[in-house]
Amino acid sequence: RGQSDVARATPVPQADLARMLQPWLGSDAAAAELPVPALIDVDLASDGGAAVRRVTAAVTRASGAARVDSHATWLGPVGRLLDTAAWLAGVIILLMLGATAAVVMLAARAGLEAHRGTIEVIHMLGATDRQVARLFQRRIALDAGIGAGVGSVLATIAIWIVARQVGALESELLGGMTLAMRDLAMLVALPLGFVALAVLAARLAVLAQMRRML
Repeated sequence: RGQSDVARATPVPQADLARMLQPWLGSDAAAAELPVPALIDVDLASDGGAAVRRVTAAVTRASGAARVDSHATWLGPVGRLLDTAAWLAGVIILLMLGATAAVVMLAARAGLEAHRGTIEVIHMLGATDRQVARLFQRRIALDAGIGAGVGSVLATIAIWIVARQVGALESELLGGMTLAMRDLAMLVALPLGFVALAVLAARLAVLAQMRRML
């Protein structure tokens, strides 16, 4: 506790150690009087490796039998796995954005071909390409909005189910996984982004196709 790099140092009670060892040693571990090392839970003032090395040197000077285990060593693979999962999720979202744009463009072109005669009549009556495109944009926005709304409800249910299952594990590591305000804002903005992308893709597809049609 006298080290400047240590923010908190708390001895772990022997009862807690026995409880943590029970899944591996069984309920008779305490009766067998097995030697259990003392454990001190330490929070460092900084996450730098230099602080870990200084604390390790101080502990070694105090007792040659003492051992320092850094959580970063054990959690490093877990952190890399989570980073990989985050990148994979980002790639999947990009693929979904590309697929959404492609589907909207194909739907817009098919709609133009299906209503080609009506569009020609509207043009002769004085309607511009932008006005016709605006009609398609409204329809695409309505369809995309309905899809985004249904998808958001299903995603919320899925997140709630996963959160309940994680909570049932009673894991201190997984229990710290919570959604921050930034994460919630991204979840809310994602469906709106898909709707905006669908409207933009429809507009570009309709205007490009009408230049070739008329």
